[in-house]
Amino acid sequence: MGVIELGYLGFSVSDGEAWKKYASATVGMQLVDKGEKNRFHFRMDQWSRRITVDVNGKDDLSYIGWRVSDLDALAEMADTLAGANIDFAWGTDEEAEERDVLGLLKLLSPGGVPTEIFHSPQVDVGKPFHPGRPMYGKFLTGDQGIGHIILNEPDVEKAIAFYKLIGMSGGVDYKLALPNGMIAQPVFMSCNERQHSVAFGLGPMEKHINHLMIEYTELDDVGLIHDDIRKQDIDVALQLGKHANDQAVTFYAATPSGWLLEMGWGARKTLKHSEYYRGDVFGHGSEAKGYGMDIEL
Repeated sequence: MGVIELGYLGFSVSDGEAWKKYASATVGMQLVDKGEKNRFHFRMDQWSRRITVDVNGKDDLSYIGWRVSDLDALAEMADTLAGANIDFAWGTDEEAEERDVLGLLKLLSPGGVPTEIFHSPQVDVGKPFHPGRPMYGKFLTGDQGIGHIILNEPDVEKAIAFYKLIGMSGGVDYKLALPNGMIAQPVFMSCNERQHSVAFGLGPMEKHINHLMIEYTELDDVGLIHDDIRKQDIDVALQLGKHANDQAVTFYAATPSGWLLEMGWGARKTLKHSEYYRGDVFGHGSEAKGYGMDIEL
C-alpha cells in the first residue's frame, strides 16, 4: 500500500505578514492562527490545516507530507523503506500531535527534500471551511490532495525509483525547448486521480520547491484571483494558458518567498496510458524571469 495523496506542506518564510495577506486575502485560504510564536496555518477544506508556515527567514519548503490510508499502511511503508535501505525514523507522539495526525515516518528524498509519510489527519467536521476571500466555489482537494508540487530532485533516475517505491507512477510528459538549446524532459508522477502530484527534472533549482499548484472548482475564481494578482503588480512567471498533460487552465504567480504558486481549474484525471507533448494547448507565455520557468510551452 503506497501513498494516496499530497496531504500537507510546511513552509519557512521571512515575511509572515505578507504570507498571511497573500494566501488568505488573495488566494482564498483560511488563516488559522493559534497564537503560536512565529507559526500559523492555512486550511483549504475541512482538514485542521493543509499548510503550516514558520517565520524563520529561509523562504523554502521545509517538509512535505504524503498520506497513506491507515496505521497498517504506514507500518507496511516502514517495511518497504527498510527493505530498500532508506533511512527513516518513526515520528514521536509529540511530532504527530504537532502535525495533527496519528502517526508519521520522517525521511529525506534523494534530492534532500524533508519528507513525511503519515496516516489519519485531523478533520474538523464541526468547523466549516471559511475562505479568506469571497469565492464562487472551493479548492479541489478531497481524494486528490492539495494539488501538485514541483521539487528539486537533481538525480532524476534516483527520484523516479524513490517515488515509485512509496507508491507513485508516471514518467516523462513533455520534451521542452530550453533557452540554452537543450531539451528538458520533466517527470510527472501520480498517486491518485490527480494527473500528477509531484514533478521534477526541470533543471538546477536554488530551493527545494519550484512551484505548488492548487486547483479551484470554478473557473471564475481563477479569473478573479488573476485580476487581483495583476492589480497588485505581483510577478507572473507564466501567463494564462492550458496545459497539455493535465488540461488545466492555469497561471503562475510569485509568492512572497520567491517561488511560484500555480492557480488553475479544470484538470482532467490521470490517463490510463502514457503520452508526451512538445508544448501546451495555448498560452503560458513566459513573462517575469528568474523563477525557473523560462521555457517554451
